[in-house]
Amino acid sequence: MRVSKLLMPTLREVPAEAEIASHRLMLRAAMIRKLAAGVYSYLPLGIRTLQNVEKVVREEMDKAGAQELLMSALLPAEAYMKTGRWDIFGPGMFRLQDRNERDFCLGPTHEEIFTETVKNEVHSYKQLPLTLYQIQTKYRDERRPRFGVMRSREFVMKDAYSFDRTAEDLDKSYQAMYKAYCAIFDRLGLDYSIVDADSGAMGGSGSQEFMVKSEVGEDVIAFCDACGYAANEEKAVCIPQKKAFPSETKPMEKMETPDAHTIEQLTEFLGVEPYRFAKTLIYKIGEQYVAVMVRGDREVNPIKLQNLLGSAEEAELAEPFAVREITHAEVGFAGPVGLSVPVYADQEIMEMKQMVVGANETGYHFMYVEPGRDFQPTAVADLRTVVDGDICPKCGMPLKTAHGIEIGHIFKLGTKYSKALDLTFPDDAGEEQPVIMGCYGIGINRCIAAIIEQNNDENGIIWPMSIAPYKVEIVVVNAGDAEQIQLAEKLYASFGEKGIAVLFDDRDERPGVKFKDADLIGIPLRITVGKKAKDGLVEFKERKKDGFTEMSYTEAEEEAMRIIGGSLK
Repeated sequence: MRVSKLLMPTLREVPAEAEIASHRLMLRAAMIRKLAAGVYSYLPLGIRTLQNVEKVVREEMDKAGAQELLMSALLPAEAYMKTGRWDIFGPGMFRLQDRNERDFCLGPTHEEIFTETVKNEVHSYKQLPLTLYQIQTKYRDERRPRFGVMRSREFVMKDAYSFDRTAEDLDKSYQAMYKAYCAIFDRLGLDYSIVDADSGAMGGSGSQEFMVKSEVGEDVIAFCDACGYAANEEKAVCIPQKKAFPSETKPMEKMETPDAHTIEQLTEFLGVEPYRFAKTLIYKIGEQYVAVMVRGDREVNPIKLQNLLGSAEEAELAEPFAVREITHAEVGFAGPVGLSVPVYADQEIMEMKQMVVGANETGYHFMYVEPGRDFQPTAVADLRTVVDGDICPKCGMPLKTAHGIEIGHIFKLGTKYSKALDLTFPDDAGEEQPVIMGCYGIGINRCIAAIIEQNNDENGIIWPMSIAPYKVEIVVVNAGDAEQIQLAEKLYASFGEKGIAVLFDDRDERPGVKFKDADLIGIPLRITVGKKAKDGLVEFKERKKDGFTEMSYTEAEEEAMRIIGGSLK
C-alpha cells in the first residue's frame, strides 16, 4: 500500500479524552475514531490489525477442533428470559422492540443462542463432543465506558461453546481451549498470567482468566511467586491473619466520638490501631439491605458478598438516606449491635477481641465489643479484598498484587444453560441427559489495546510481527529523486511478489514527518531509501531496536525475510 493513497490521518497532539497509552496511540496512529462514548470506528490501519488478531485466533481455534459459525447480533428475548438473564443483565443490555412490539436485544453474549442452536440441530450422543465459535460484535451498555476500546459499549469478541456428554469430557474440551488460548496469546506476543476467576453473570462451576499485568488494568490479580498460585481479587482466598488484641475482657461500653465518621478519624481520636475497629457497611442487593463487617484496615469485596447470598444482582453500597433509615444514624456510625438487617461478618471479625464498632447513633461508638457475646452475625465468610502480604492459601507464603487487563476468560458452565433451555441427548440406554457445557471468550479489541500497553515507547507503537498491519515499511527520503524512487519501487514490488504486507511512504513530505509517522504507527521493519540509492545502499531498522544498519538493498530484503519468517514460525 502506498501511503499517498492510504487513509492515515495521524495526529501530532495527544487527544484530551485519552487517558492511557493504548487509547492515545490508537487515536494518534489513525487506527480508530470516536463516534460516541464507548463507540469507535476502525480506520484502515486499525481494521488490518483487528483482522490479523482474528486470523491468529481462527487458526488456533480451528487447530483445536472448534468449528466457526456466525450468529445474529439482533437476538429475541425469549431464550434470555428462560435463563433469567434478561433481568440479570439489567441496564447493561441494549433492548429494543420491533414493529410488532416483540422484545429483542443487541447480543451481550451468546450462551443461550448457541444452546438453542445445538438443541435444534444435534439429536444424538454420537454428535458430541462439539465445540462451536464465532467472531462477532457484542453490545453492552457500560455504565462508564473508558480507556478507548479497553472498556467500550461495542466490541469484537471470539466466543466459543463446548457441548459434552460428561463432566470428564468437559474437562477435555476445557483443557483443549486452555492450550489454544496459551498458543493464541503466545503468538500475539503478550506477557500474560492465568488466574482463577469468578464466573459472574455467565455462571458455572469454575473459570480462569488470562490477564496481562498492566498499571492501567481495571482488575487486580493476587499471585504467589513461591508456588504459582494466582487469582482475580474477586476469587482470591483471604486467610484470616492474627493480630494482637487485649487479653482483658471488659463489658461493652458506649463512648462519645463526635465528628469521627471514618477509620482515620477514629484512629486519631481514640489513639488505637485501625485493626482494632470493625467497619459495618450497609449494602443493597436488589431490593434487600444487609450489613457487612470487615476489620478497620480491610475493604469489603462486593462480589464475594454477592456470591455468598447467591444473588444475580450487584452488591452496591446503600445510599445515605437508606443508611440513616436502617441505623438511625449518619453514615460512619453503623454497627452490628441491634441492627434489624442481616449481618454478614468476614472471618477475621470472629478473631477480634474488644473491638470498636459503631453504636448506630450519630456521634457514638461501642468499645470492648465481643463477637458472639454482644452480637451474633447471620453468617461468617471470606468477604474481604485481598492485599499485598496476605497469606497464600496454597503454600502460606506472602501474596503480591498487581493490576491486570483481562484478555480471555474460560468457564465450566456445566448444565446451567442446558437445563434451563432443555438441551439434552439420549444416552446409550435411551435416557435423556443434560448436555454439559463450557464457554470460552477472547476480547479481540482488548487484545490490541493490551498489546500496545506492553509494546510502546515515547515515539509510538511497536507492533509484534504477528499482528502488525504491515510487516515492512519502505520510506523514500526524497520523492523527487528518480534514483531513490526507482530503488524504492523495486523493493516495494519485490516484497509484494513474495506476499509480504508492505507499506511504501511515497509522499512528497519532509523526511522528519515520514520518520515520525513510521515510528508512531509501529511497523516492525523499516527500509529507508536515501542519498546512497545510486550505490544500491539503504538503511535497515527494526522498530523495537535503537539505531539502523546500512546495507545493500538485496541484503536488506534478505534480512527482512529472515526476520519475518523467524517471527511467524
